[in-house]
Amino acid sequence: MTAKDTVPSSRGRITITEIAREAGVSVPTVSRVVNGRSDVSPGTRARVEDLLRLHGYRKRPAASRTRAALLDLVFNDLDSPWAVEIVRGVEEVAHSAGAGTVVSAIHGRSGDAREWMRNLRSRASDGVILVTSALEPTLHEQLRILGVPLVVVDPTGSPADGTPTIGAANWAGGLAATEHLLALGHRRIGLIAGPPRLLCSRARLDGYRAALEAAGLALDETLVVPGDFRPESGFTGCAALLDLPEPPTAVFAASDQMALGAIEALRRRGLRAPEDMSVVGFDDLPEVRWSAPPLTTVRQPLADMGKLAARTVLSLARGERPDSPRVELGTELVVRFSTAPPRAAPLRSAT
Repeated sequence: MTAKDTVPSSRGRITITEIAREAGVSVPTVSRVVNGRSDVSPGTRARVEDLLRLHGYRKRPAASRTRAALLDLVFNDLDSPWAVEIVRGVEEVAHSAGAGTVVSAIHGRSGDAREWMRNLRSRASDGVILVTSALEPTLHEQLRILGVPLVVVDPTGSPADGTPTIGAANWAGGLAATEHLLALGHRRIGLIAGPPRLLCSRARLDGYRAALEAAGLALDETLVVPGDFRPESGFTGCAALLDLPEPPTAVFAASDQMALGAIEALRRRGLRAPEDMSVVGFDDLPEVRWSAPPLTTVRQPLADMGKLAARTVLSLARGERPDSPRVELGTELVVRFSTAPPRAAPLRSAT
């Protein structure tokens, strides 16, 4: 049954979308009740059934088998191992729930986002998981009208409409990374920051700043360089730090891929981590334990974030509400071999 199905009532014919709106649930939830599915909470089921009886609903003969549940997982880009970990977590939960997963990338372009919305409308998705992306307000409104629940992972900002969000303890992770370098004896610590439009980037920067302040060190703005989470920006960011009259003895890169780019920048200058500069990353992607040297990093539970996002959007599709609209999963410092105490003589710029 789809949103176009209608039921008779004393007021004429009413659409399933109107039934869903009156019940305060999604269209797929009404469809589950009509088709006798068990994955609907008792209270929601009773509310929908009362409305169906009120409007004199009679189920149409099925022309084909009831479709399986379907989740849309939407990224801005898919060119990162980070995205693969999120997909892995979502797919595990979706598979266990008997749901399919459609993965899309909108590349930050409004045209791609609108095309994705047209495709979503045609396939009657049960829920959307949006990862580090932003949709135009009109597209958010279309999701609301369609009754399709939305969960955001690593939001670009604070959703104004109470949309559930899933993230990690980024501030605590930035604090832990910087405190680790301070404990080793480093006092000039560079930061290759993430995109400032993302809350996670700003939180990691704030954690870095808080650790320095707690150690009695003033923030040196020349030691903070921009990045975009990709290896190339880690390479150019580290090169810029090395070109300073007094380069830092350590660098905290706000993503593992930028940390790997920073290590490559050192190598091309004839320098090494951690002998010439300590490097800390953020994410704990599977490959960094095999990098040269194995990377000290902050582990954020990417797969678990995907799992929780999938569980949350499935519960929303059943008409349930999350206990909290904002959930942050813990981060953990993983110490390997890319960090060490600073060398006795300060590092000088090398070209």
